[in-house]
Amino acid sequence: MLDVGKKIWKRGDLFIWMTGAGLALSLIMTTALLVAIVVNAAGSFWPGEVRILNLTDGSSILGMQVGREKIPNFGSPDEKPDRYRVQIKKANRDIYGSDFVWVDEDTIKTMQVPEKVVVVERREWGYFFGFIKEIRDGDKVIARGTTEGLKVVQNLLPDVEARNKQIKKIAEKEIGAINYKLERVRLKLKKLALEGVTKGANVDALNQEIPEWQSQYNTLEKKLHELRSSQTVKIVFQTVEGREKPLALSQVLDIYNPNPFSLLDKIGHFIKRAYNFFWDDPREANTEGGVFPAIFGTVLMVLMMSLLATPLGVLAAFYLREYARQGTMISIVRISANNLAGVPSIVFGVFGVGFFIYFIGGSIDQMFFPEALPSPTFGTGGILWASLTMALLTVPVVIVSTEEGLAAVPKGIREASIALGATQFETIWRVVLPAVMPSILTGLILAMARAAGEVAPLMITGVVKLAPSLPIDGLWPFIHLERKFMHLGFHIYDVGFQSPNVDAARPMVFATTLLLILMVILLNMAAIFLRNRLRKQLTASAV
Repeated sequence: MLDVGKKIWKRGDLFIWMTGAGLALSLIMTTALLVAIVVNAAGSFWPGEVRILNLTDGSSILGMQVGREKIPNFGSPDEKPDRYRVQIKKANRDIYGSDFVWVDEDTIKTMQVPEKVVVVERREWGYFFGFIKEIRDGDKVIARGTTEGLKVVQNLLPDVEARNKQIKKIAEKEIGAINYKLERVRLKLKKLALEGVTKGANVDALNQEIPEWQSQYNTLEKKLHELRSSQTVKIVFQTVEGREKPLALSQVLDIYNPNPFSLLDKIGHFIKRAYNFFWDDPREANTEGGVFPAIFGTVLMVLMMSLLATPLGVLAAFYLREYARQGTMISIVRISANNLAGVPSIVFGVFGVGFFIYFIGGSIDQMFFPEALPSPTFGTGGILWASLTMALLTVPVVIVSTEEGLAAVPKGIREASIALGATQFETIWRVVLPAVMPSILTGLILAMARAAGEVAPLMITGVVKLAPSLPIDGLWPFIHLERKFMHLGFHIYDVGFQSPNVDAARPMVFATTLLLILMVILLNMAAIFLRNRLRKQLTASAV
């Protein structure tokens, strides 16, 4: 028996089984995590059943069950049956003060599933659960009851949505553009004043622009007031206790009766909510609405970081491997570059604040934007400085992967190219670089994955909870690299740990996490596809 054990130890069978078990355990844990995220994220979009819980104390609760847990029984030596409680999303935050309530199962007397209950997604105060009492257009009642009222509302809602979009366009884009142009005129006048120019053709031309822009502003303000005044339809809801709640139809984003939904209806509603989550802006302290600004900011930051980090890392690797004379100094530089990959990310964030924002950004403001001071332009956090900081964070990864690829290129290929009359630069450009391109893309894949998930350095270099304007828009110069931006990683942190309404924010955390994972997978798949394609081309050309 002892001899058999020694043979197994010598052959390494035990280590093979241990490594296989470790791989299996890692796959199981990763799969379980992904399944938990997918289930919780999908559940936030799936329409649940709204029930009435009649309690033993005579009260009633209208809502959806979103959780169930065992009630702890501390300090009781006697054996008692397990007791459970359920978490009910009762919504109506403006009436009850909170969206959720825990109810002991043994206090539930009866349970009903009303057919005419409606779920309302509002612009403010979250969801509303109740019954439609009547629909009013001014002082005129145009419908009564849930059945008739729901039909009327669903017929009117598309027109209301179109009007709300028009109001948003005027308020945010058209009036915002005029305010932006007025601010630019003010800054130009201030710049001329700083230069000692208070009179002249330039000053007169700028002063003549102000009344024109102001006139357009007043016209849009009047149009905006007319559009808002034309929205006179209101819905009078009734809670399960009989309390009435009037709500302007312009505040309704969606209204539906989920209890009679068929499977196809539920799937259609699921797709609709997932689509809105992807394209809408956040609402209610980021606990509701969509995450499109965060998606846009994440993708733009990763692309800018890639464009900055890849050339820098590749050039550094080529110098260290192809041009520099190997010795003690180069070894120290190589070790230092490798060690940078282990530096905590927040250290890079502090460096980005001190060097990029305060030093470079402050200098840019002093030289090119003195008229805007003391309000900083580039001397504050923005997507440019965040991208540069993340580029420094990921450069060591690109350097290491590129150097490994260069070391794998046979020395005879370089010598053959030079023997045929090519210069060292031509050899590197036409022979070595195409051969090492898959390794460069491998480093880029690792860099993008890390940059998409990092939060700490971004929190102090430009990421904010809510960015009112995207870094790219229709206003000159169209690309505003000085603007702050939103990021999916920070969005998860903010909603999950800084939200005043934790229970309402939990579905958003899972949905955003799933979206971030999918985005990283898509970016990596695109880079892997390009890398494999280059490998096939190189293999074919070698044959």
